[in-house]
Amino acid sequence: METVALYLDQADAISLATAAILLIMSIMTWSVILLKYRYKRRQRDAERRFLERFWQHPEQAETLDAHPDHALGRLANAGLGIARHCSRSSRPGDLDGVVTRALRQSLDAESAALEYGLTVLASVGSTAPFVGLFGTVWSVHRALLALGTSGQATLDQVAGPVGEALIMTGAGLAVAIPAVIAYNLFTRANRLRLLELDGFAYDLHAFLLVGMQPPPHPAPPPADEPVAALATCTERG
Repeated sequence: METVALYLDQADAISLATAAILLIMSIMTWSVILLKYRYKRRQRDAERRFLERFWQHPEQAETLDAHPDHALGRLANAGLGIARHCSRSSRPGDLDGVVTRALRQSLDAESAALEYGLTVLASVGSTAPFVGLFGTVWSVHRALLALGTSGQATLDQVAGPVGEALIMTGAGLAVAIPAVIAYNLFTRANRLRLLELDGFAYDLHAFLLVGMQPPPHPAPPPADEPVAALATCTERG
């Protein structure tokens, strides 16, 4: 706390504004990490309970989850809804194309939802080092101005701005590194997640067309597991 108080006393308006920008970036990064991780964990628990009941009574998916808060439930409701609509139409032969289109649209919507927050992480990871570098350059500029005004290099005139410059460099890296790591982990988790959704959509498509249920298979490992350590460290901190 003493170091922070000393920094606030010596920093000018531009240095404080730069530090505030880095603080806002850090808050945005960790908010996205925690929100996405908690949402993924809650959604996965709901999907596990849904799948335990769905393949036993697939035709009752809409009653099992009337308003699902997970991707599998939304996919199931979209497929079953369009299948019921086609069964009442005069052209039942169009079921394949209509169901495929409905499931693809639902998958596209889920894919877009998975991208939520990644733009923030990518932007922070790419710009935070440059914001910190700007603070570094400004602090060095202040140190040179102080030297030029006084005409002699004394320690008290140089130590403050130089220390400021080092702090800004470290702050920029401290903000950028978690954002970059989280972006890579979430991107990998989203790629695995889309594979899971594609598999479920394929099984649902086969069931709706020929009534064939998929064979039992072990559940895939959680796609968001690599992010757990990063989010857990934040919660403990």
